[in-house]
Amino acid sequence: MSGLIEFFAEPFRFGFMTNALLATLIASTVCALLSCWLVLIGWSLMGDAVSHAVLPGVVLAYIVGAPFAVGAVIFGFLAVALIGAVRDQGRVKEDAAIGIVFTTLFALGLVLISVTPSQTDLNHIIFGNLLGVSTSDLLQIAILGAIVAAVLILKRRDFTLYAFDPTHAFAIGMNPRLIGATLLGLLALTAVTALQVVGIVLVVAMLIIPGATAYLLTDRFRTMLVLAPAFAVVCGIVGLYISFYANTSTGGMVVLTQGALFFLVYLFAPDRGVLTGWVRARAGAAGRGPEPVTRSDLYSAG
Repeated sequence: MSGLIEFFAEPFRFGFMTNALLATLIASTVCALLSCWLVLIGWSLMGDAVSHAVLPGVVLAYIVGAPFAVGAVIFGFLAVALIGAVRDQGRVKEDAAIGIVFTTLFALGLVLISVTPSQTDLNHIIFGNLLGVSTSDLLQIAILGAIVAAVLILKRRDFTLYAFDPTHAFAIGMNPRLIGATLLGLLALTAVTALQVVGIVLVVAMLIIPGATAYLLTDRFRTMLVLAPAFAVVCGIVGLYISFYANTSTGGMVVLTQGALFFLVYLFAPDRGVLTGWVRARAGAAGRGPEPVTRSDLYSAG
């Protein structure tokens, strides 16, 4: 028993591991909550776009000496506005508008990194630096995460109706455009929350995988809102322990653990699992016996 306690307590003898754990729990929970709506609406690519588009904002914030979160939020909203402007013209489809805007802004960020003299390794913005989370970083993550979680919980009914039936939402007096814009704004804030944990490249995984995993296990959205954060938190803790003892990338291991859980559910989910469905189909076919020969079968054989 003492050996087991030692195993679980060892990582947290270091202060940076405690900060890493708290940052992971906050970011995982907030990303998982939002991912439920992103999966239902079909905004996976939008999550990818916003998470990449904040890079130039982070670099510019470093140049002027402002907090990274400020620049990231500004460029997150800018990316959403640009995507909407290009899409609403009607000449370019939404997926093309998303691809154009986020790749252009991400490239701008890479160029700014290459020409900015820095005593800080700005590449950790791209790949994450979970073990380098400071107390001030943790405070920013906590404040942004609390804002996003509060809005999602308080307005969950409006967001859910918008996700399932925006036409009905409009018919009963809601403003679907405003609701969609609010969700996109929350997406920008959430991307900033997870930025320090896994970096820009892997943020989209935390924004999609938990919701997609929960979606395979339930048809009730309320249950989905419980399962997704629970999965994300467990995967965050497991990934953190594995990375500590295996000496691997911490943010990468957190996302890898989420991906492994998704594929387990994808294969073995009770109702929607691939292997579960195959076994059920084989069992049903064995119980029915051979299929009867129809006249069309005889005609085809002839």
